[in-house]
Amino acid sequence: MQVDFKKFELLDWLKDLEDENVLNEIKAIKDRNEEFDFDKEWENGLTGEEFKAEMRKRINKYPWKK
Repeated sequence: MQVDFKKFELLDWLKDLEDENVLNEIKAIKDRNEEFDFDKEWENGLTGEEFKAEMRKRINKYPWKK
């Protein structure tokens, strides 16, 4: 039931919305809602070693106090 209420709330807000920038952003979100291709994303992902190296870089950038 919570989802239905959220949809109703958004629809009510959208019908009175006149800000073209906000409408364009909402349209962009709607248009990018493509089907997710797991295999394609997997090919573009990091290997285990690349992931570990990136995490080490990130952790080492934290301002550790000694």
